[in-house]
Amino acid sequence: MPSSCLYVGHVVHHRLRPRVHRLRYRAFWMLLDLDEIDRLSDQLNLFSRNSFNLISFFDRDHGDGSDIPLRQQVESMLRSAGCQSTQLTIRLLCMPRILGYGFNPLSVYFCYRTDGSLEAIIHEVHNTFGERHSYLIPSHGTASEIVEQSCCKEFFVSPFLGMDMSYAFRILLPKAKVSIAIQGKQHDQTVIAASLAGTHSELADGTLLSAFLRHPLLTLKVISGIHWHALRLVIKGFRIHVRPPAGRPSIRATRNRGISP
Repeated sequence: MPSSCLYVGHVVHHRLRPRVHRLRYRAFWMLLDLDEIDRLSDQLNLFSRNSFNLISFFDRDHGDGSDIPLRQQVESMLRSAGCQSTQLTIRLLCMPRILGYGFNPLSVYFCYRTDGSLEAIIHEVHNTFGERHSYLIPSHGTASEIVEQSCCKEFFVSPFLGMDMSYAFRILLPKAKVSIAIQGKQHDQTVIAASLAGTHSELADGTLLSAFLRHPLLTLKVISGIHWHALRLVIKGFRIHVRPPAGRPSIRATRNRGISP
C-alpha cells in the first residue's frame, strides 16, 4: 500500500504583537513518499510529476531548485547534519501545483528510519521573494506521535517580522491526522502563532478532484491572500522590516531542543 496520501484541513495565523491580526483559510496538502511519486504519476490521471496537470508536483519547487534528484538532496542535507542512517523513508508534506501554479509557505520533510522511528524533520520555508531556506532538526529517533522542536530564526519571511526571533514547533506526525503548530517568539514573548491541520484521505483521482472543487485555485488564493493581508497590516500600522540581500537556497542544521510525548 502506498504511504502517500492527501490531507484536507485549514491554516490559521494569529499575530499577537504589536497588534492583533488573524486569518484562517481552508487548504489541502499532499504527503508524498519521495520513492512513490513516479508511480503515482503513472497511476493517477489528475496528478503528474514535472508536467502540467490539474494537480502536479515539480521537484524544482523544493530543495535547492536544481536538477539533482530531491531524495539525493535530502540525503545530502541529513549527512551534513550528522545523520548516519541509511535506507530512510522520506515523506514530503506540501501543497501541490494546481493548474500549473504553486506556492508553499512551508513544506515539511519527515525522515523515518527502517524501524519507523523519526530520524529528522526538515522545515523548508519559502518567502514571496523567490527565496527558500531549510531548518533541518534531528529528532534522535523518537517514536512519539508528537514532536516538539525549536530553533533560531535564520531566514527573512515577512517584512512585518524582524530577524531577532526563534521558532517553537509542535508537530503531530502524519497518520490519521497531521498538524504543525509554530510559535514565533521575540524576547520570550509569542509574536505570532501559526498552524496547519488536516485529516487523512486516500490519494486517488476522486479525492484529488474533490479537493480541487472544494478548494479551487488554492495556491493562487494563498499568494493573493498573503498580499491582501500584508496591505491590511500596513493599514494597521505594523512596522516594516528591511529585507536582507537575496541569497541562494540555504540549509540550517540545528539541534532539537526537546522532544515530548
